[in-house]
Amino acid sequence: MKTDTSNAKRTAADDRLSSNTIFELLCDDHRRYALSYLSRRVGAVRLEELIDRLAHRDGEPTPERIEQLTVEFHHNHLQKFLDAEVLQYDTEAGTVERRAAASSLDPYLELASVNDLSLAE
Repeated sequence: MKTDTSNAKRTAADDRLSSNTIFELLCDDHRRYALSYLSRRVGAVRLEELIDRLAHRDGEPTPERIEQLTVEFHHNHLQKFLDAEVLQYDTEAGTVERRAAASSLDPYLELASVNDLSLAE
């Protein structure tokens, strides 16, 4: 009798990210904000909502800016999140949701948010 391990539960060790991946994910302020925003939400978030929050964070959102952020997020940020397995993207529902591996970014996000706030002053 063979044991099927394809659906075996992931362990905490499986969810650890390399330091290179952590730095790559957190080097961009839009990615940091997106991860931070999703860390405060329970469950899936519509991608439109997340992009709207990014647009408001940058200032007064315009339709052009929202379109620019949408393209930027799809082409630059989303794939990095998916490759690192920190987000799950439901293309049919148009939602993103944190995966277990994203929790390893939380201490860094907390430090980054303090730094981002001090730079804004």
